[in-house]
Parts: sequence; structure tokens; C-alpha cells
Amino acid sequence: MAEGETTKKHRALAPEKLNAAVVTVSDSKFDYIWKRKLDESYSGEIKDETDDISGRLLIDGIEKAGNEVVFYSIIPDHKELIKALVDFIVERYSPDFIVTTGGTGISPRDVTIEAIMELYDKNLEGFGEYFRARSFDDIGSAALLSRAGAGVYNGCLIFSLPGSPNACKFGMKIIAREASHLVKHVRE
Repeated sequence: MAEGETTKKHRALAPEKLNAAVVTVSDSKFDYIWKRKLDESYSGEIKDETDDISGRLLIDGIEKAGNEVVFYSIIPDHKELIKALVDFIVERYSPDFIVTTGGTGISPRDVTIEAIMELYDKNLEGFGEYFRARSFDDIGSAALLSRAGAGVYNGCLIFSLPGSPNACKFGMKIIAREASHLVKHVRE
């Protein structure tokens, strides 16, 4: 797809290096980490189902794009905690963008989207629409289950991705390509 001249000019003026934060929202990963820290008999072995593979993929993708991760955390699926942590990150670390993974499905425990949408100054509907449209090519109508989204809160972009590693890999491709361009517009 050809890029317009205005978009090319905007990309040329966009910042080269951004600061980012990554937040994994998962009851099971949070519980496992705290049980491991409290259990003196823990052997140090990390099991795949409890390791934060998606969070690591996001961190790696952000760093490979030439950006810096200034904050990372795993938290449980709790609406008020998600809001408070995002607010804390924005206030304390002033990242250009935050990427969350997890809590975007349709089960009663999936509250990331509800929490973060309450914070948005602006909602970027196109991110979720594009994510689902492109996901449809890979996973078919199951893409309807994703509520991936993005928006702006207090001068910071927030991208919310599903918890699956494949969704994070795909979402990171979009973010790596567009984050600087979007940050340029947020800063105007």
C-alpha cells in the first residue's frame, strides 16, 4: 500500500526513540509470581504456562524498534488496579506509550478495555478495527473475540492487546511501525 506524501513528511518529523511501558494483565501469572516469591522452596524453574511470554515479546519488540522500556509489571485482572497503575506509570515515568497485554477478551474477568477506556482523552478506533481485520486473515471469525484497542491518556498512547503471544507479535508490528508517527501527533 502506497503511503501519502503528508504521511511521509510526518514520519520524517517523528521522534526516533520513544520510551515505553509494558503491563501484563493476568490473574494466573500474577498469582504464580507472588506464590513463587513467598515460597522459599521455589526451585527457580519457570513453567511455560506461567511465564510471561507475551510481555517478553512486547519488550523485545519495543527494544528492537530502537525504543526503551522504562517500566514493566504483571498485575491481576482488576479494573481499579489497572487504572491506578496506568495513572502511576504516566505520572511517574512519562512514557510516550504503554502496551498492555491480556484482559481484552469477553469473559467476566476481562476488564482491561473497560478500565483503560475510562481513562482515554481520545479513542483511536482504527487500531482495534485494523487489528481485527488483519487478524481475520489468520484466525478467521475468531477475530471477533478480540477487543484490542488504543487511545490517548494524558499525552500518552495506550495500546491494549490480547494475551496470546501471536496477537502480541502481530500487534507489535503495527505499534513498531506507527508509534513514532502517532506520538508526533500527540505532541502537537
